Amino acid sequence: MNTIQISVVISLLNEQDSLKELMEWIHKVMEENKFSYEVIFVDDGSTDNSWQIITELSQQYEQVKAIKFRRNYGKSAGLYKGFEKAQGDVVITMDADLQDSPDEIPELYRMITEEGYDLVSGWKKKRYDPVLTKNLPSKLYNATVRMMTGIKLHDFNCGLKAYRKQVVKSVEVYGEMHRYIPVLAKWAGFKKIGEKVVLHQERKYGVSKFGIERFIRGPLDLLSVMFMSRFSKRPMHFFGSMGTICFLIGFVILIYLSYMKLVELQYNMTQRPLFYLGIVCLILGVQLFLAGFLAEMISRSSSNRNEYLVDEIIK
Repeated sequence: MNTIQISVVISLLNEQDSLKELMEWIHKVMEENKFSYEVIFVDDGSTDNSWQIITELSQQYEQVKAIKFRRNYGKSAGLYKGFEKAQGDVVITMDADLQDSPDEIPELYRMITEEGYDLVSGWKKKRYDPVLTKNLPSKLYNATVRMMTGIKLHDFNCGLKAYRKQVVKSVEVYGEMHRYIPVLAKWAGFKKIGEKVVLHQERKYGVSKFGIERFIRGPLDLLSVMFMSRFSKRPMHFFGSMGTICFLIGFVILIYLSYMKLVELQYNMTQRPLFYLGIVCLILGVQLFLAGFLAEMISRSSSNRNEYLVDEIIK
């Protein structure tokens, strides 16, 4: 059985105009470099003719495989199902809007197979996006993620990335976590993460699918992935530690006030703000401890967060 060298995973939404040109471009690059490959399209609930075009492409190219969601779930869901299906030794992700260049694939493949990287992220050093609405917020976002995670990448959100197969089979992508796959990979034990300057092309067809809400979701997703990476298997370590600290602070405060009242005979202890702070700390400590206990029980239960309604599958 011949092994597949490269799996190209493309999650898309309403990209009917670019699909044929993209597939022709990918095929040309693969043929020139004599790669064995597969292209996995994940149609994330498109309402245009994207699925019809993908079906036609599957008849023209034997390498095309595809999954069609019944409704829109988001890019992370598309990548999750694509990763699940991928069989290549190296997995490449890219967007379907032709802003990512398939000409970058050979060098990304070489960096994984010859230089030993677990993950290589594209860096769109020169961008053709609006400065105020995309470029500047992107720089701020990337600087924040670098500081919080210690991963020295310039462009975490670049759709063009290459992964060793073991990486995509080891990380779980859901919600809006596709931005933080390098973080998830690092916490899964894949330490060799690099980047490559890649060509960013102007959008040729369609419109961007990401609005202003991503600047709100982004920081929340970062906090979520940081917590999940560190404490998903041991939530009691986080909640229990915080609860214990709060409880001890409250306990010490109340012991001190009790001493002042019983020994020093100061009878106005319950009128002091310190008394109420002690009570609050005790209650908060107990609640955090219980939250950790419940989270520990939930984390040991099976999860269905990555179940999606699939309408059709090609191959």
